[in-house]
Amino acid sequence: MDFRQLRYFTAVGQLRNFSQAAERCYVSQSAISHQIAKLEQDLGVKLFDRSTRNVELTAAGERLMPVAAEALAVEAKAREVVREPRNRIRITANMSFAAQSLEAIAAVREVHPNLDIEFVLRDFADRMAAVTSGDADVALIRGEVDRPGLQSVSLGMQDLLVAMSRRHPLARSGTVGLRALGDFPLLLPARHSQVLIHQVVERAFREIGRKVQLGPPIPADHTASLEVITQPRAWTVLYAESAGGTPVAGLSLLHETEHRLRVPVRAVLSPALQRSVEFHDLIAALRRSNGAAEGDPG
Repeated sequence: MDFRQLRYFTAVGQLRNFSQAAERCYVSQSAISHQIAKLEQDLGVKLFDRSTRNVELTAAGERLMPVAAEALAVEAKAREVVREPRNRIRITANMSFAAQSLEAIAAVREVHPNLDIEFVLRDFADRMAAVTSGDADVALIRGEVDRPGLQSVSLGMQDLLVAMSRRHPLARSGTVGLRALGDFPLLLPARHSQVLIHQVVERAFREIGRKVQLGPPIPADHTASLEVITQPRAWTVLYAESAGGTPVAGLSLLHETEHRLRVPVRAVLSPALQRSVEFHDLIAALRRSNGAAEGDPG
């Protein structure tokens, strides 16, 4: 038994739904089901009664719920008491945030030279676990977060870039409209592995009264930009940071004309974070580096 299994068990027990619990914990449904099955095997009891429509706690599951909550509270307390008190803010993000974040950190350190700012690379699920436990103070994400006990502030919006082969019929200019793109297949990994991108594209097409034409899903470990080169009538979307490295021969990057393909960028905050002057200066610097206007809501 481990704390991760107890977090998953608690989420399913509260929501009575494996898929919703998986979304809350930022893991796949198969991963959460596998870990709960291991927990049941370890304890030698059945914790949930599962049917096609409902998930209910067994009597053993009901008894475990308050104990799991106590154990998770002890975990959070243990992490809190061992941390040395110091003037430090720990940020966690993935590599695509590195350039903007390091620029913001450098600016804040100029003003607050005694502030220790750490930048730790983690994947999405580990970022959420880190801010929940207090192991990190701020997690940078794209999209929204709906998790009990966590707050977030807006850092602005980022446009997605449209990528296609230079042989594509629409690749002649620097911009392209959604209506024109709707006539060609969009290549993306399966929805469960890129939920945010799928949601953004689907919403944008709904706004113009069309339905996106999805091509066959590409493997999550494949590079979408290379896929469209081999399929010159297809297109895909990329984060600007992902497309900002070495240019790919044969690839065109275009801006969507009406700026509908946009993703929100947010800073998710640990409940234990002290909102100091240094913290507010850091958030302001991160917002500037992500292109947020001064009047954007926080």
